[in-house]
Amino acid sequence: MAIYRDAPYPPCHFTVDLGTGETWSPNTGLLEVVFPEARLVVADYRPGNSKTPEPQKVQTGVEYGTLILRRTVNGSLDWYQWWNEFRNGSTGNTRSVTIHLMNEDLSNVVLTWKFFRARPVNHLFSNLTGLGGELFVESLELAFERLEME
Repeated sequence: MAIYRDAPYPPCHFTVDLGTGETWSPNTGLLEVVFPEARLVVADYRPGNSKTPEPQKVQTGVEYGTLILRRTVNGSLDWYQWWNEFRNGSTGNTRSVTIHLMNEDLSNVVLTWKFFRARPVNHLFSNLTGLGGELFVESLELAFERLEME
């Protein structure tokens, strides 16, 4: 349940559950979450006998962008293995992904996003460089069928 307050919450305290129930492990500590766009799809409709020239707007569906997760590379293969299941034709291992925004001392969940029937559609790594000084980052892009907030 969302916790409202007058001051804004910082975006740097959050947990992510990739449908495994785990939120406090090295595999779930993420650098960044890029939220998708959520859009209502509307079509123009105007019957031929309408007395006005303006079409009516009729909602025909909902479209979502993709959810992008980024973490530093720690040797874990869990993201690759999930992506690889779908690459090899699996259709049944979708997951419910939950993201919690936490307060500053991590004692309370203040906002929750739930992405239902999520599946990986893109898996990539940042570039390797001999110069060093940068983090080696793994990204997982997820398509999903429904978004809920609480």
